[in-house]
Parts: sequence; structure tokens; C-alpha cells
Amino acid sequence: MILREGENNKNSKNITKKEGRVKEALPNAFFRVVLEDGKEILGFLSGKMKMNKITILPGDRVTVEMTSYDETKGRIVYRLK
Repeated sequence: MILREGENNKNSKNITKKEGRVKEALPNAFFRVVLEDGKEILGFLSGKMKMNKITILPGDRVTVEMTSYDETKGRIVYRLK
């Protein structure tokens, strides 16, 4: 597969993983997360976490995937112990 300039490949997304702590639980599986660097973002549960009914509570440490396109939102992909 040849990609032209400006086209995105599924593996070429600018995704960064950061750790943070859940500050507040919001409706519809949204959470207010404070990252280690002090930023506060809006996080939402990934599909696999919803399917496996992983419970996230305020105070839990989580791993968040973020894209460089929107630094204010992130996908919660893992709950740390």
C-alpha cells in the first residue's frame, strides 16, 4: 500500500500515553482526569473497558491515550493498581 502525502495510516497516528488520576466521574462514562503534568482533561472509557465492565472511581490512577490534534480529551485505556 502506497500512501500519498497527507494521507494517514492507521499506525501513523500521533498517539501519546500519559498517566493521571481521576478527579470526578461524569455521566455517560466520562471522567475529569488530572494528568501527572498538572493538565486537566476530559477522559472517556475505551470500548474494551466498557465491554468488560471495568469500574473507574474518583481517585483511581489511569492510563490515557491522547492525540496531538486535541489535547483536551483522551481515551482511558487502563486502570492502574
